[in-house]
This record gives sequence, C-alpha cells and structure tokens, in this order.
Amino acid sequence: MGESSTPTDLAAAETWFARNGLTYFVPSERAAARQALKPGRTAPLLLVVAVVAGTLGGLLAWWVGELSAAPALLVSLGLAALGWYALTALRLRPILAWALGRTFGSLRLLLPMATRALPLLLLFMTFLFINAEVWQLSASLAPGVLWLLVLLLGGLAVAFLLVRLPEEVDRADDAVDDAFLRRACRGTPLEAACEELLADATADPASHAEVSGFERWNLVLVLLVIQAVQVLLLVAMVFAFFLLFGSLAMGEQVQLAWTARESITSLTWLPSVSVELVKVALFLAAFSGLYFTVSAVTDETYREQFFSGVTRHVERAVGMRAVYLTLRARAAD
Repeated sequence: MGESSTPTDLAAAETWFARNGLTYFVPSERAAARQALKPGRTAPLLLVVAVVAGTLGGLLAWWVGELSAAPALLVSLGLAALGWYALTALRLRPILAWALGRTFGSLRLLLPMATRALPLLLLFMTFLFINAEVWQLSASLAPGVLWLLVLLLGGLAVAFLLVRLPEEVDRADDAVDDAFLRRACRGTPLEAACEELLADATADPASHAEVSGFERWNLVLVLLVIQAVQVLLLVAMVFAFFLLFGSLAMGEQVQLAWTARESITSLTWLPSVSVELVKVALFLAAFSGLYFTVSAVTDETYREQFFSGVTRHVERAVGMRAVYLTLRARAAD
C-alpha cells in the first residue's frame, strides 16, 4: 500500500464515519466529546439547571396548587437540558440525525413487527382497560404524578436497553475475520485498502476489532435511538387505539361509575374524549412501551425484526474501524 494513499484513505473514512452516524469514530470529535465531559464543564451546567428547574418547579406548584408539579417539571427540564448538552457539546446530533433517518426511512418494516406484537398485547391490555380499578387509579393521579410515572416507565425501558444493547455490539466484534472485513468494507472508501491489508501477511486488521470506550457507546446510542423511535411509534398506536375504543365504548355513566367521581371533564376540542380517558390511555400506553422494549430485545424473533437492518450497519462500522485503525497505526510508524 502506497504511503501517499494512506492519509487520503483515512480522511475518506472519517468523512464516511461522520455521514453515517459514527461521530465518535473520528478522533477529533471523540476528543471534543471527552473534553465536554470533564467536571469543570459539566458541574456549572448541572448547578444552573438544578437552580432554574427547581425555581420554576416551585413556582408552577404554587400557581396550580399541586405539589407534584414541582418534581415533574424539575425532571422534565433536567432531561431537556441533558438532551441539549448531548446534542451540542457531546456531538450527538449527527448520531441522532442518522438514526432517525434510518428509522423513518424503513417504516414499512414496522408493519410486520406491529402485526406480531400488537394483537396479543392489545388483547391483554384491553382487559386492563375495561377494569374499574385501573380507571380509579389513573383518574385519581394528579397530572404531575402521572407524568412522573410515564417518565419512570420510560426510564426503566431505557435502562434495560442500555444493559442489553451492548451485547449486540459484542456479538459483532467477536465475529471478525477476513471474510467479515471484506463484507464490511465492500462499497466503502476503505474497500481497496482492506484488500491490500488482507493480502499483507504482516498486517492484522482483526486485532483492532474490539470496540470500546466512546466508539462502543456510539454504536449503542444508534441502536438505542432506533429502538426507542420504533417503540414510541407503537406506543402512539396503542394510545390512539385506547382513545378511539374508549370514546366509542365507554359512555359518561360508565366512566362516572368506574372513576367513582361526581363528574368527568371532557376536552373542549374533542368532546367525546374525557380527561380521565386520556389518563387511562396514557398510563396503559406507557406500560405497553416497557413491554415492547423487553420483548424486542429478549425475544429472538422480535430481535431479528428490530435489528436485522441496523445489525449490518454495526458490522460495517466494526469492520471499517478495524481497517481504519490499522491504517492509522501504519501511518504513525
């Protein structure tokens, strides 16, 4: 391999990484993200967010006369600030943009998965939906408490994914061999460089296959965003179903009996839908999201449907990274 071609190959590979949601595979971007995580930069931001969110939460709780509004707003603003910092300072915007583009570009694949997941779940959830105790529980929840429960269920789903998704990355980097590298680099800027390295007996690209640190979390975040968007779309379908089913089947007298209230509050812009119905539908939809998440990762058929396309991207990233690091090591010698 010519020495003059190595810098060109490295630059082309870094451009490819940046365009395909692999921001942390580029050394300069990885260094910037590592710098942004230093306590000197994060501690002041956390303090400002805590003070602002706490103040606004206290004012909101005083204004609406509901104590639970304070922690609900505090958590929501904290998550919003964390998301903003991740998108800007931590360079997550290209990762998020690529993952969202990939997800919405393959919505047709969501239908087969939905036809497998929804019927059984809706059958189970419908029995809960027509249960008076569930209506009493949901209707009695203050909006702030209900929102905290939704965030809790969402947090549990994300935590479960962060434990299980790294296994998908490990499954890919444990299977690297010459055929894997050829397959991964085919059609990429490193295709020719990969062939030359594999033909060189002194080179060993597979020794760079293990993905760790920021690069490993880059792949996990891609999987996380794709999984989360798909689950949210399914949750929205469940929420819409319960709103429609409830508005048709649950009359005012039934809702009054099941909620043990003297009156129900209808939405001004949608009279057939009550606030109590929205609460029940939101609570059950959030619980459905947790169920979807666990099923998609633990059930082999669900896993194949969720990750069949993106797994190839993970394998390509692992293979290209191995070749890229081999080229960098040679350029440094």
